[in-house]
Amino acid sequence: MKWALCLVLACCVLLSPDRSAQAHALDPGYLQIENLSETTWRVFWRKPAVAGKPMAISAVLPANCQGPEQEAPRFDGIAWVAQWVVHCPKGLIGGIVEIRGLEATQTDVLLRIEDGDARIYTARLTPSATSFQVPEDASWGQVFASYLGLGFEHILGGTDHLLFVFALLLLVPTTTRLIGAITAFTVAHSITLALASLGYLSVPPPPVEAVIALSIVLLAVEILRHQEGKPTLTQLYPWIVSFVFGLLHGLGFAGALSEIGLPQGDIPLALLAFNLGVEAGQIAFVCGVVLIFWVIRRVAPKLADISKHPGSIGMNTAGYAIGAVSTYWLVERIAAF
Repeated sequence: MKWALCLVLACCVLLSPDRSAQAHALDPGYLQIENLSETTWRVFWRKPAVAGKPMAISAVLPANCQGPEQEAPRFDGIAWVAQWVVHCPKGLIGGIVEIRGLEATQTDVLLRIEDGDARIYTARLTPSATSFQVPEDASWGQVFASYLGLGFEHILGGTDHLLFVFALLLLVPTTTRLIGAITAFTVAHSITLALASLGYLSVPPPPVEAVIALSIVLLAVEILRHQEGKPTLTQLYPWIVSFVFGLLHGLGFAGALSEIGLPQGDIPLALLAFNLGVEAGQIAFVCGVVLIFWVIRRVAPKLADISKHPGSIGMNTAGYAIGAVSTYWLVERIAAF
């Protein structure tokens, strides 16, 4: 059942670099406008990097805002950032904030406005909706929708997280155990995501990313041990393994969320929405893989039967491919300490 899919996976993962080495063309941008006084605002602008250069997008503030020329962005190791101060005599209410050039990209920009009256506005600008008119009051629905979309995009863009989930799908033999393993993974990463995002848990991102890569290496070893006919820890105790590794992956999600920031007035809501977005993306991925398995079983049943035997070329190829890519990630991330 899994033979053809595993061969496709092997080609894909071997040809796909680690997300930390990519051009970040799909990373979200971030624009924060913070009130300093009645007419003064500080602007922080974070643009994704594309081939080592800032993405060709620019922030356009409401027409009544005046200030110095936007400073040249500097590279902070992940994206290109700039900060400057503007004067907006009429404030921002009713004004339009636009991301020029966003329509020609495949990324989003999270907009966050902190008003002097303790109001916080958030909006998710996309290639099809590149501007935002500042309303009189912030809507909880805007906050929820913004962070839900960011969570969904983050998990689908996280190759390492998806590769871990895929390895679980290959290892866990029954539907009941698979549901239990995915549930344990969900509960675990929800716990550490919340603790880290709320400031109760702090772990440096580089070691977390390295251990996440190590968790995938260990699952690849489990796949190869299973092909030798040996019982594996993941198959015997799928919930425990998934829960332990889920705690680590939750710290990785928290690192991504910390780069975006949480609205101070709606932290629980934004955190819940981001986590639900991650879960929605994970469910979409699992459903897609299961659908492919079902199609292969229908189209090539003999091939599906052959792939079930220990030592099948499909599972071996998947194990070695997953192990090779995750080992490369592990070495690369350790070298970046």
